Parts: sequence; C-alpha cells; structure tokens
Amino acid sequence: MQDYKELIVWKRSHDLALSIYKSMSEFPKEETYNLVSQLKRASTSIPANIAEGAGRFTQKDFASYLQNALGSSHEVEYLILLSKDLGFLNLEQYNTHTQNINEIKAMLISLIKKVRN
Repeated sequence: MQDYKELIVWKRSHDLALSIYKSMSEFPKEETYNLVSQLKRASTSIPANIAEGAGRFTQKDFASYLQNALGSSHEVEYLILLSKDLGFLNLEQYNTHTQNINEIKAMLISLIKKVRN
C-alpha cells in the first residue's frame, strides 16, 4: 500500500483530467450526455484506478488496477481524436492532450512492469 498522490503518473493523469474538463466547456450542449459524459468518465478513471490500486494490499491487485487505468487511457486517446475530428477540439488542444496521454500510457506501462516483477 502506498500514497497514490506521490506517484508521478497519478499527478500527470489528474492534471490531464482537469485539462480535459476545461476543454469540454466548448463542446456543444447536445453532447453533454454523450461524448462529454464518456470523456469525463474515461479521463477520471485513469487517476481513480491508480488511487484505488495503490490502496490494495498486494502488488498483483495494484497491477490489475494499473492495467484498468491503461485501458482507460486508450479510451481517452480515441475520444480526443473523435472530438478533434468532430471539430470540438482545436488542433492545439488535441496535440497537447495526445502528447500528455501518450506520456501517461508510457508511464503506466513502465509502472505495471515494475510492479509485476
């Protein structure tokens, strides 16, 4: 068991979720219960899974939650692509979010490998 707030990947994913929430203020109102809702859930799922996993007693359990966070990061990656292609995110927002999510994915993969060994 460890303090999730000390993990750099948690800090980065928390910041990403905050950034995505801010970006969604410009989305059309009709997307509130569709794309906006799904993107909010997926982006908050990453740091939430890291936090929940850090509270588990075994490394195996922690790795499982990290794997869930990785899955959510892939979902976010797609949803920001969709948002850009629909014209809801500009290219600068898309590039920033994509760079951040790719760094988070790499950090999660590295941490999963470390926890499993």
